[in-house]
Amino acid sequence: MSNGKLGTVGWCFGGGWSLGASLAEPADATVVYYGRVGGTPERLARLKGPVLGHYATQDRWINKQMVSAFETAMDKAGRPYTSHWYEANHAFANPSSGRYDQPDAQLAWTRTLDFFAANLKG
Repeated sequence: MSNGKLGTVGWCFGGGWSLGASLAEPADATVVYYGRVGGTPERLARLKGPVLGHYATQDRWINKQMVSAFETAMDKAGRPYTSHWYEANHAFANPSSGRYDQPDAQLAWTRTLDFFAANLKG
């Protein structure tokens, strides 16, 4: 059963795809786990719903500089977002990775489920 609401979620490369999918087909909620984020304010203004991002302080690729630039563009676009930072490394939510951090992964998942519950309700 569906209420017609659409949410996207992705991890790593898929995190960037989650954002891209929400830009291509406006979603009601978007979740990015340590995926590449960016875009111009004009492009990001096409987002329909809020974005939730989970990022790791030890990540060398998806780092504070990239996320800060994304947040600045989101502010200029007038689009809502929430960023959570974890004392962890890239792929902290991947149980098959040596960088898996169970407490942070569980906290991020709880935040994701709460975000979807709040933004995808009918």
